[in-house]
Amino acid sequence: MNRQGEKWELQLKGSGKTPYSRNGDGRAVLRSSVREFLCSEAMYYLRIPTSRAASLVVSDDAVWRDQFYNGNVVKERGAVVLRVAKSWFRIGSLEILAHYGELDLLRMLLDFIIQEHFPSIDVKEPNRYLDFFSTVVSETAQLIALWMSVGFAHGVCNTDNFSLLSITIDYGPFGFMEAYNPDFVPNTSDDERRYKIGNQANIGMFNLNKLLQALNPLLDPRQKQLAAQILEGYPILYDTRFRELFKAKLGLLGKSKGDDDLIAFLLHLMEKTEADFTMTFRQLSEITQSQLQELSIPQQFWALKMISKHKLFPAWVSQYLLRLKSNMNDSDSERRKRMTTVNPRYVLKNWMVESAVQKAERNDFSEVHLLQQVLRRPFQKHSAAETAGYSSPTPSWAKDLRVSCSS
Repeated sequence: MNRQGEKWELQLKGSGKTPYSRNGDGRAVLRSSVREFLCSEAMYYLRIPTSRAASLVVSDDAVWRDQFYNGNVVKERGAVVLRVAKSWFRIGSLEILAHYGELDLLRMLLDFIIQEHFPSIDVKEPNRYLDFFSTVVSETAQLIALWMSVGFAHGVCNTDNFSLLSITIDYGPFGFMEAYNPDFVPNTSDDERRYKIGNQANIGMFNLNKLLQALNPLLDPRQKQLAAQILEGYPILYDTRFRELFKAKLGLLGKSKGDDDLIAFLLHLMEKTEADFTMTFRQLSEITQSQLQELSIPQQFWALKMISKHKLFPAWVSQYLLRLKSNMNDSDSERRKRMTTVNPRYVLKNWMVESAVQKAERNDFSEVHLLQQVLRRPFQKHSAAETAGYSSPTPSWAKDLRVSCSS
């Protein structure tokens, strides 16, 4: 318990075997540990619900790993991450009990989770499991929409990696999208592209359906019917939050029936021109309306310059500027100020963390520390980050960089 009276669960990742290690050695390598340490903190400062990383301790013990599952086992350096969260219970925590028919234990665990982590739900209320499910459905839709708003692909969205508290957990083969691509998959082992970034909302629905199956033995017929209706409402919840987030990214106020089309039009242009996702929105936050109107894109706005090569870019700009005129009591400076608070300048792209990992494996943690500093203020310009090229186009060596879930 901390000084604010908040309870946190501490977990050591990579400290050795536990009763649940199965055939694994319970260890973690430096490569995956640096990735989790940096990304969980980066997500926190992007204002996305997440577990946190309290410390990273390096070990001199050798850990043997087949990183890309191709039979090439190599010796790597070990590490231990101390990670913290309000709870580590996942959808899978309930699934396994329902699967084996341990319904008394399932009920006991659910009541404990509700009492500890869902204070708005009365644990003595007959509809508590229904209320619990409704909350998880709503907050899962919110979480995945937030992921999409920063171009984050989790990489392994199975039910064991989906938190019941709807926080981001288990950072493995994640990736922040560089060139906009709805088929983006950061994980080398996801050959079927099941967890591609554009499918994350659908996977959320799939996992929530698995949660409902686990809860069903505890529900009466009326509650089962209501729970099914709650799940059917998930796509609307997700679409609504997605629209809200992307309207904010474009600086749009109020409502207009053409907002969905305006967002989709821009994403289409970004996909066709392979424009950088993060920097396109950031540069729209910094460019003036007059510069856009004249279609005179300064060289510093390299991501927008890439999109401007598309023949339909002038049409999108016209629609965008017309929509901005409908913003009530707004000015161009206010728009830009507002947009820079929601469009980060820096996210943890895989090439950045790969560069930091390579140095860390040589006992040089300077880039890990630099990324720590930069990612604590992702919306503010940072001179050392600019020098390191963190807001520049992706280096050529990193264009096809993908990662494995081997830890």
